[in-house]
Amino acid sequence: MPKLCVNVDHIATVRQARLEEDPSPLEAARLCEKAGAIGITAHLREDRRHIQDRDVFALRKSVRGKLNLEMAATAEMVAIARKLRPDEATLVPEKRKELTTEGGLEVAAAKARIARAVAELKGRGIAVSLFIAPDAGQVRASAAVKADFVEFHTGEYAHASKKGAAAAKRELRRLAEACALASELGLKVNLGHGLTHANVGPVCALPQVHDLNIGHSIVARACLVGLERSVKEMIHAMNQRA
Repeated sequence: MPKLCVNVDHIATVRQARLEEDPSPLEAARLCEKAGAIGITAHLREDRRHIQDRDVFALRKSVRGKLNLEMAATAEMVAIARKLRPDEATLVPEKRKELTTEGGLEVAAAKARIARAVAELKGRGIAVSLFIAPDAGQVRASAAVKADFVEFHTGEYAHASKKGAAAAKRELRRLAEACALASELGLKVNLGHGLTHANVGPVCALPQVHDLNIGHSIVARACLVGLERSVKEMIHAMNQRA
């Protein structure tokens, strides 16, 4: 049964809108863990649009479960991660103008650069995950650069879920095939992006999945019902496997 890691980026987004102290990603992380999340995810972007350096170091001190740092594979971010020593570092693609992460990391065409980042992070005892599309070529490339995990981008599945059962089933089958290949190659599997209370159940039935990283839908629901209840509702939805 997959476990839930909550991404607190959008808590920081609200804070940064006024450049105040509230709402606090640190307090949000505490409430998420209290509600049953086994870990916290935070994306330290190069433009610092939401999560700040002080946030990740404060989270490192306070998070009781897993701390997963999402980051670009740049020298600056690798240096920060090596100092921070999160439990897991997830390398993601990053564009300055995007609203959220669009698509998966291109590992196959950048093996040497990604392999260097992976080696530097693992040298500090940090487990490394690569955020990729559920594509066989990218899975094989991720194994070749010696990542520990892959996190499959579930955006296409999330979009398909809105189009009907047949479209969702096609994307779920694509995820299932990618998960099976990753497992065969010795990679652990996480999933994330676009997952909601409505569509999370079927992906939780995939036997290889270790963690789900979910942020936006939990924080959006929390605006209406509170963060603890939103996290508990997501965990309940995850347990209702199709």
